[in-house]
Amino acid sequence: MSVFQPSSLPDEAVEVGRVLDAWGIKGWVKVLPHSADPQALLQATAWFAQAPEARLRPGFSAFKGVVNLPVEQCKLHSDAMVAKFEGLDDRSGAESLKGARIFLPRSAFPPASADEYYWVDLIGLEVINREGQVLGQVRDLMATGPTSVLVVAYELAEGQDGKRQAERMIPFVSAYVDAVDLPGHRITVDWQVDY
Repeated sequence: MSVFQPSSLPDEAVEVGRVLDAWGIKGWVKVLPHSADPQALLQATAWFAQAPEARLRPGFSAFKGVVNLPVEQCKLHSDAMVAKFEGLDDRSGAESLKGARIFLPRSAFPPASADEYYWVDLIGLEVINREGQVLGQVRDLMATGPTSVLVVAYELAEGQDGKRQAERMIPFVSAYVDAVDLPGHRITVDWQVDY
């Protein structure tokens, strides 16, 4: 698809959605955002797209590598979003993007409110307890209804097969989380190593 210019992913690129399919006949696509509040996608004037994994969409041929997608229009629609890209004006072109992964630079995200954090900013932070004991590093977060849970990876003592990884689950709520220090790359919690 020659309407899109080859590009590279920006620094600190974050995958924020995926093209589900064409929407209508005038080149619009339906996009599944990875966030319940996709303000970054709605405000960005250009998105970056990467071809889907071959196992998910064999034969994808709309483009190779990464392309820049200048956004002409974008809006929320039901449980997803719909978007129109400059130069893409027909359904077959929109269908060819099915499965494409959408990225934005982290700098395109709107500022978080006080005591709110983007999950992507928490991944990799060191977690320590009030006593200064290192509990591990944030590997992931899980949504469990009204609460998010930090998935904290740590190493077990060395055994026959070398060091093994284990995980702690710590609810990301003020009852257990004392402080999040993004510049210091650290989260302080009220949690013990034997929990």
